[in-house]
Amino acid sequence: MQPPGNAVHLNFDVNSPLRMKRLFLALFLIASMAASAQTEVSRDSAGVKILKGFITKKDLVTDTAFAWYAENLKGFTANADAVKALRAHKDSIHILAFGGTWCHDTQQILPKMYSTLDASGFAQDRFTLIGLDRRKQGPHNLAAAFNVTMVPTFIVLRNGQEIGRIVEYGSMGMPEMEIGQIVDMAFKK
Repeated sequence: MQPPGNAVHLNFDVNSPLRMKRLFLALFLIASMAASAQTEVSRDSAGVKILKGFITKKDLVTDTAFAWYAENLKGFTANADAVKALRAHKDSIHILAFGGTWCHDTQQILPKMYSTLDASGFAQDRFTLIGLDRRKQGPHNLAAAFNVTMVPTFIVLRNGQEIGRIVEYGSMGMPEMEIGQIVDMAFKK
C-alpha cells in the first residue's frame, strides 16, 4: 500500500512583479548552476549511494547503484490523460523536481514520472532534478528557497510562476497522473 502523500497547490499572485522577478531569477540561477554544477556523490553508513546536486536521467539509468530505476518501471504504463495534457503544453511549462536517491518514495515515483514525460515528448531541458541528501539539503539552498521539506517534490512552473506542486505521492497516490491534472487545470483558466 502506498503511503498517503501531501499535495500542495500554490498559485502565486500574477500581479506581484516582485514575486515574479524572484521566481525568474531563481529559474535563471538554477539553469546557470545546472550548466556548471558538479554532482556530489557520497554513501551513507549502509552503503547507499547518494547523489546531491543536479541529476540527469542518464545518471540514474546508467549507474548500477540505481537498479531500482528499471525495477520500478516494470509493468508501468503512463496515464493517457496525463500524457495528453503534458504533450499539449510541453513547450509552456517547466518542472522542477527535488528527490533523494536514498528515498524509497523517490525511487518509486521518479521512474514513472520520467516515463510519463518521455511518452508525452516532454523535453529533458524542461525538467530539472535536484538531488538532496537525507537532511533535505542540496546545492545553493534551493530546497529552502522553494520551501521543499519532503521528497520527492515536483513543482510545475508556467512563465516562471508556480502553478502547482506534488509532494510525495500527491493527493491521489498517482503523482504522474496528478501532474497532468495540474497542467490541464492551469490552461483551462
